[in-house]
Amino acid sequence: MKKVKRTRRRRQRNPFWAHLSDEDLLDLRFSDLNLKIEQSDLQPLIQRLYSELERRGLQLRPPCWLSSEWFSPHDLPGIAIPFYLAHPRLRSLERRMMKEVEGGTRSSCMKLLRHEAGHAYEAAYRMGLRRRWARLFGRSSEAYPKYYSPNPQSKSYVLHLDWWYAQSHPVEDFAETFAVWLRPGSDWRDRYRDWPALKKLEYVDALMAELRGTPPLVKPGPPMDPLHRLRQKLREHYQEKHARYNVDPPRFYDMDLLRLFPPSLRPDSRPPAAGFLHRISPRLRQRVASWTGEHAYVVNQVLKDMMQQCRELDLRVSRRKRETLLETAIMLTKRTMNFLNSRGHRLAI
Repeated sequence: MKKVKRTRRRRQRNPFWAHLSDEDLLDLRFSDLNLKIEQSDLQPLIQRLYSELERRGLQLRPPCWLSSEWFSPHDLPGIAIPFYLAHPRLRSLERRMMKEVEGGTRSSCMKLLRHEAGHAYEAAYRMGLRRRWARLFGRSSEAYPKYYSPNPQSKSYVLHLDWWYAQSHPVEDFAETFAVWLRPGSDWRDRYRDWPALKKLEYVDALMAELRGTPPLVKPGPPMDPLHRLRQKLREHYQEKHARYNVDPPRFYDMDLLRLFPPSLRPDSRPPAAGFLHRISPRLRQRVASWTGEHAYVVNQVLKDMMQQCRELDLRVSRRKRETLLETAIMLTKRTMNFLNSRGHRLAI
């Protein structure tokens, strides 16, 4: 039998900065990182996005590159992916600096890639100039606000990314609608039945059928702000992000969380509260959504914020599971209703 020579995938060597302390790593410039998408875990996810587009009969494959954050140029089709997703060491730094890693799991990364693909298609086919598009989503030329105040109970927008992001701007509304439409198995016709948002999904479905096999009006150009050209230091980058997102807001959950998860004399011997909340989250969402009559998406936004603060405070479970589960459900119900009734929440874009 003839032997077949196997080709081995070349392993990426650990970069020189992989073992640096956080403080030393923050003193590097973006261009020092020397990262490549092809040698990262991002490559198969991008290929998955392209496969989803191909199955829909869509011709454009938006080019992807590494940059400082997620974005898509408003006038050119393409997707910039944040640098930290290209290496585990940088994901660890991002979590320490920002308390979370946006796109840090396969599922969340795919959600963001589909969203950015929506931007790329809008730019490639100049969809914002269409009258029907403008009637459904609004004016694409509308200035971006620094903050937006979503209505959690609105059914005029799809639910895809966190914090009702479709409500932030007409172009974001389209990108979110496109992402829901593109996701395999989303069953959007049933999920959004009797929602005004269904008209937007049906429009996207018809528009994509019209564009099937059609080359883009605007072809991709050179990447905008590619990582290898960015001379900013990581420390400066995070200082700007802290200022933009106000990473250290008043902790209005802290006292409630401290009562629910009181400090232990031997914290390492107790399970982390954030992990506990994550494990019981499906039951919690279902129970609180039933009690409040609200969509599970709304409950999940409040629950995720509670989990993040548990991580920041390193809270631990000290009481019996059944007792803690009931008190957590009561507190989450109270916080969900307070959030809905406040209507004063402003979210940074």
